[in-house]
Amino acid sequence: MLLYEALRYNIKGRQCLSAQSKYYTVDIGFRNILFIGKEAYHGHILENMVYLEPIRRGYETYVGQLGNGEVDFVTLAPEGMMYSQVATNAPDEKVLERELSPLRKIHNNYPKYLLTLDEVFAEADYGGIRKINAIDWLLGE
Repeated sequence: MLLYEALRYNIKGRQCLSAQSKYYTVDIGFRNILFIGKEAYHGHILENMVYLEPIRRGYETYVGQLGNGEVDFVTLAPEGMMYSQVATNAPDEKVLERELSPLRKIHNNYPKYLLTLDEVFAEADYGGIRKINAIDWLLGE
């Protein structure tokens, strides 16, 4: 298996959708082979890593669908559901708002995370949405 298929999950209807899946590589090295000579886009690489980690832990992970918007990941774990958005960084209010917006539209009490590589102001709470450093999250810290 070289790719994982991430099915879309309708957050409001709580069901998997059969269309518009996304695919993530088992190994980032495969992505590098496909895009030889092109600059690596760190956002896609980080998103791929964040997708693989819950899979490695044995959890089901989907791409979230909420109306016309998308939540990067919906993870179903034994302790419950978790929503996460992934961004390389959130350097200003405009980018931060763009990344938080899909999570703010989810009206339940499951944990919501914004995972970034920010080192300055790496952790914050935005009305119940926790911003944390993606590396710390990957390491389980």
